[in-house]
Parts: sequence; structure tokens; C-alpha cells
Amino acid sequence: MRVMTSFLSRIRHGSAATAPLRLEEPWWETLPIDFADSKESFELIGGDRLRVQSTAAIDVAIRTAGATLVAGLALPLGYHPWELRRALDDVAFYLPMAESRDPTRFFRTPPRGVRIRTSAADWYPRFTPDDGRCETVRFDSPFMPVNPRLHDRYLRHATNRVAHARYWSHDDGPRPTIIAIHGFTADLYLVNEWFFALPWFYRMGCDVMLFTLPFHGERQPTGSPFSGHGYFAGGPAHTNEAVAQSVMDLRILIDWLMNERGAPKVGVTGVSLGGFTSSVLAVAEPRLTFAVPNVPVVTLPDLVLEWQPVGVAVRAMLKLVRRSLVDARRLLAVSNPLTYQPVVPKEGLMIVGGVGDRLAPPKHSRLLWEHWERPAIHWFPGSHLLHLDRGHYLEEMAKFLHRLDFLPG
Repeated sequence: MRVMTSFLSRIRHGSAATAPLRLEEPWWETLPIDFADSKESFELIGGDRLRVQSTAAIDVAIRTAGATLVAGLALPLGYHPWELRRALDDVAFYLPMAESRDPTRFFRTPPRGVRIRTSAADWYPRFTPDDGRCETVRFDSPFMPVNPRLHDRYLRHATNRVAHARYWSHDDGPRPTIIAIHGFTADLYLVNEWFFALPWFYRMGCDVMLFTLPFHGERQPTGSPFSGHGYFAGGPAHTNEAVAQSVMDLRILIDWLMNERGAPKVGVTGVSLGGFTSSVLAVAEPRLTFAVPNVPVVTLPDLVLEWQPVGVAVRAMLKLVRRSLVDARRLLAVSNPLTYQPVVPKEGLMIVGGVGDRLAPPKHSRLLWEHWERPAIHWFPGSHLLHLDRGHYLEEMAKFLHRLDFLPG
């Protein structure tokens, strides 16, 4: 098997980014305090520069609209000064786990024997294979918050305690299986079937599954104003627990796929928040053959500073409670992929980043790439929402899976 550790695209970093971006431990203290204001340079040729600029402008407009929505509907619930001060006091609970660099202290091993329920897929899947079936997969999530302070408040959301996925499998299986994870608010199966090109990968010989993140889709609490609202609305400590639940629920599905359905190999990919989740799963689940984060977010405290007007509000509230950006990083470090080493071998890691991305800027992909010691990476000349040349990186993903002997020759 040939290991690819270089750029898989014609676009490369510019001269300003040729030196390794190595952070001394702990990353939450050594990452530059102005990381949110830094820019990532690229070597752009031909029409790529115009395409990057135009798609980036669209991202900025959507980012502003989204940030305004979040500022009005999420910040008042979990980020007002009193709640923020209490959440930042949780640093004393979470930080020792992060400082240990041992992911098992926070990402607990799921229990065995979780009962998985399957049924014929509802809501009329866009893709129905002739040589297989499409099923809805559900189970009661056994997750209990790691932080006891959040136990009752987190578990009161009954709908979030049922995990959901959609699963396409061959009749003559079992086959290697790709798990795909959607982005923030973007849980619709019909959209994600197309975005992740799941019918294409299915026809190349593997089974595929779409996982629904906590507080999204059918897991939304009653009264949620939009899908995903509850993931962040409870405050930063609540977000830590949502990440931990995501990882546990995914590991339960991997248990089921490998032990009950007989899948010989399982890999994961995800976009945006799903990209973040796939990179976190790569530090907790050694059975993964591969992890491919696509336009991943990496450090949430730094990201929100770029999302105006949320950034202005967060800076003001941190100042009001006399805490710093580093304090916020410390609180969320326990659920961050930069805190731990991946348990997936380097040849099984690949990152896809958008040069014009202004919702999860390319410096986040670069930071993860450096932390993972520069595995395979593909840069496309588009933004977070407009993945121009998507066909090119899907082809590179297919080649990557062939090199791993995941796809049949």
C-alpha cells in the first residue's frame, strides 16, 4: 500500500505557509491569540482566484445571517454572563482530562449489547438500490453526561436520547461501510445522499450510512427553533457533552456494523461540524480504517470570534466575566481533536479544505493537517457551501480508499 502524505490538488499553500505550524503543548495556550484574525495564503492560478473570491463573498453573507440568528436564539440561553461564568468554572472539571492527553477519560467506552432497531426507510429515500436495501436505524442512546452538573439538564431532552441513522446495504454483503456525518443544521438525508455522493460510493462496492448528530433532525427537542439549535444553546460545557455523545453513539453504530452486520472495515467522513466530529472520532475509535474531515471546524472559541455579530458579543461577555479566550479554549479542549493524537494510522487520514471557506476558514484545516503531521490533503477552489471542483476531490477520495484496500480493486 502506497502512503500519500502530500497535496492531492493543484492548489497548494502560498510561501507564507510553507513553514510548519507547530504548536507547543498545551495548544490552547500556545495557539496565537490573534488566530481568528490570521489569513491563510495559497498559490492560485488561472480562474481559481476569481472563483475563490466570489464564493468567499457568498460565505460571508451567509455567515453574517447565520451569526445574527445564533446571536438572537442561542446566546441568550447558554452564554449570558451568569451562565457563562458558571460554565467557565467547569474548567476545573474538564481541564485535567484534557491535560492527561488520554481520550478515554472523556470519551467513555460505550456499553455492550445496545439494542439496535431497524425498519424500511421512511420519507422515501432519493436513492433506492436494486441490489440492496435502505433502512432506518434507531437505538436508545445510553450516553450519560460526563459532567454530573449537567446530568439532569442534558437528559431532559427525550428526543435527543434516541439516535438515528440511515443505512444502505448490499444484499450480498457484508461490505466495508462508510459513515457520513452532516454539518450544523444540515441534517436532511436527501441533501446529504447527494453531497457525500453515497450512491456513487455504494456502486463502487461499499455500504454507506448517514448519521444524525445530537439535537439535529428527529433528535431536536420540542420547541427547538431550528435543527441543531440545542447543540450549542446550552452553553460551552453542554457542547462538550454533545461531542461526547456524538462519539459514543457513533461507536455503538460501529459495534453493530462490525459485530452484527459483519462489516469488515468501517471509515468515517463528515462536513463542517461533521468534519469536526469525524476528526474527534479518529482519536477515540481505533477500529476506523480512515477518517476524512471535510471543511472541518477545529477550535470553536476562535471560530466564533469571526462570526459577527456573535464575535463581538462573545468578546464582550468574556470581558464582563473577567475571563479570556484562553479560558474558553481550556473549557472546550477536552472535546477537541488537537488535544489528542489520532488512533487512526496516518495513511488513513485525509483532509478536504475549501480555499474560499469563510464559515470554517482554511486555517482550521491547516491546523488539523499540521497536528496530524501532514497527511493527505486536497484543497478545492470554493467555499464552505459551494464546493467547486467537488468531483475532483471525490475522485481523490476514491483513490485514497483504493490505496487503503477499502474499495474493491
